[in-house]
Amino acid sequence: MRIGVLTSGGDCPGLNAVIRSVVHRAVADHGDEVIGFRDGWKGLLECDYLKLDLDAVGGILARGGTILGSSRVRPEHLRDGVERARGHVAELGLDAIIPIGGEGTLKAARLLSDNGLPIVGVPKTIDNDIAVTDVTFGFDTAVGVATEALDRLKTTAESHQRVLIVEVMGRHTGWIALHSGMAAGAHAIVVPERPFDIDELTARVGERFEAGKRFAIVVAAEGAKPKPGSMAFDEGGKDIYGHERFAGIARQLSVELERRLDKEARPVILGHVQRGGTPTAYDRVLATRFGWHAVEAAHRGEFGMMTALRGTDIVMVSLAEAVESLKTVPESRYAEAECVL
Repeated sequence: MRIGVLTSGGDCPGLNAVIRSVVHRAVADHGDEVIGFRDGWKGLLECDYLKLDLDAVGGILARGGTILGSSRVRPEHLRDGVERARGHVAELGLDAIIPIGGEGTLKAARLLSDNGLPIVGVPKTIDNDIAVTDVTFGFDTAVGVATEALDRLKTTAESHQRVLIVEVMGRHTGWIALHSGMAAGAHAIVVPERPFDIDELTARVGERFEAGKRFAIVVAAEGAKPKPGSMAFDEGGKDIYGHERFAGIARQLSVELERRLDKEARPVILGHVQRGGTPTAYDRVLATRFGWHAVEAAHRGEFGMMTALRGTDIVMVSLAEAVESLKTVPESRYAEAECVL
């Protein structure tokens, strides 16, 4: 077979591990040829690629980012480019394409699959919001980075008797906020799935200081919002790709809590540090398994499908099912954390 692989959307720890796994399984075990498209779907549309052999993927297992590069492509450009993509696939003699990406990438993969291209998807996102898989690689690393940051921030917050509002990624889901907040013993967590009550949050933080505590840590998912009308709130807007722009919940909360509590409050935005650097052992293993099974699915002709983790097993699910909805934090998880508002 001749297989094309690409990484699209936001970067994520473990992408290189998938690329390495695809090449090792395809080249070493099946005698296939693998090419990698540069900068995601853009590379497919422009026929910009490089050959991937065993030497090309040597030493990349533990590297963050992606050796292929990534970019975002506006949905209308991809829809308009379907015929061009089909022509490039035929020109290059590709038998399968393995796109590695999150919600947007998988929607694009479904579009191309529905138009007859041989697609086997691999899910990735630090946000852990792909509904058909128990977990995605990158999530474990992001939670670990956020947890370490929270542990470090506790000491500086206590030294200065401050409230620190720590903003983590996650877009429209609160998985990173929930897990890192629980792991670090945060005093309050706000998530997109449940609009928070600013009065309740103020009371929760205020009670700590009244009890003689010298600091408080609030973890805020970037997509968290207050209950409508409860406080001044900047909704942001949309970018050119149709994605919501978040206007900085940590910054807005720090202003509000400082005003209400008469305590120093500071925003800390972890941002892209959560997506960079060396993936954890768990993410390396999961990424490697996804890559292995994607190649096997391609050889079985299981196109229009995606790898997914169910329990301890890797299974194949349809791309159509994968992009139906986001996996959000269920109500039952809030009580376990005790401090989700």
